[in-house]
Amino acid sequence: METTSKNPPSSSQENVAQPKLSQEPLYALWHRKTTVIAVFSVAAILLHLVLRFGFHTTPRIYQIPLLATLVIGGLPLLYDLLRKLLKREFGSDLLGGISIITSILLGEYLAGSIIVLMLAGGEALESYALRSASSVLAALAKRMPSIAHRKRATVVLDVTLAEITVGDTLVIYPHEICPADGVMTDGHGVMDESYLTGEPLKITKTNGSTVISGAINGESALTIHTTQRAADSCYAKIMEVMRESESRRPQLRRLGDQLGAIYTPVALAVAILACVISGESIRFLASAMSGPGRPLDKGTQYGIRQFLLEQQPKA
Repeated sequence: METTSKNPPSSSQENVAQPKLSQEPLYALWHRKTTVIAVFSVAAILLHLVLRFGFHTTPRIYQIPLLATLVIGGLPLLYDLLRKLLKREFGSDLLGGISIITSILLGEYLAGSIIVLMLAGGEALESYALRSASSVLAALAKRMPSIAHRKRATVVLDVTLAEITVGDTLVIYPHEICPADGVMTDGHGVMDESYLTGEPLKITKTNGSTVISGAINGESALTIHTTQRAADSCYAKIMEVMRESESRRPQLRRLGDQLGAIYTPVALAVAILACVISGESIRFLASAMSGPGRPLDKGTQYGIRQFLLEQQPKA
């Protein structure tokens, strides 16, 4: 008689596991904090507009959503910018942080909330694009077969992709993925190349037809004569391009930071000069907001600057 014993986890083990489970949602939330901040900022700004122009409430009431945005959304962004500043990373986002602090000091909570939205929205869109590119690369790598069926005389042996050479005879069984580029030598069937070429229809393959790596075989077994090694095949080149584009992203980000290190002091100097010449502190905020290149587009910059300047009493 066979007996199996399963030791139940002790109470101490349960106590150790429970915090990990409870921390996972919090980690995921913090990991995507820019998305949460952007969504919260949009809702808060809309609520502010409804309270201000729809219900005509007092400033003490309609400014509450804006203050919540500056506290809940602004503080985490300012914390990240402070960490970059301590690392001597002077990017264009630094002007956005300075603009947030200035808007709070001047009581321009709507402008500060919009800056929070643009900073968080820019970061969220960039993170989304990076995750999308990484997921596509992971999907491409997952689809690539690890072995191929090489035929020598009447014997078919499984070999790794690295062992495939030009001139090998490979057998592709039904529903398998073609491991290398080649030319059909035996069989008749169809292959699905939509994942590579975007062609929605399955392509008929007969003797002499060209096959590309990454294509999915149909219902029939096909035999091909390889014209490229697996490492030099169409599928491998696509993956290489994806990897290169992903590796260039940090390089472009570093280039942007280098340009921001030059541009940020210049923009601050212009903002200070505008404040000194005009004698109006609001000019500093309006000029500084023209700095953040990624978070604020030109149309938004112009609109907010005009709104701020129109708030000043005319002489």
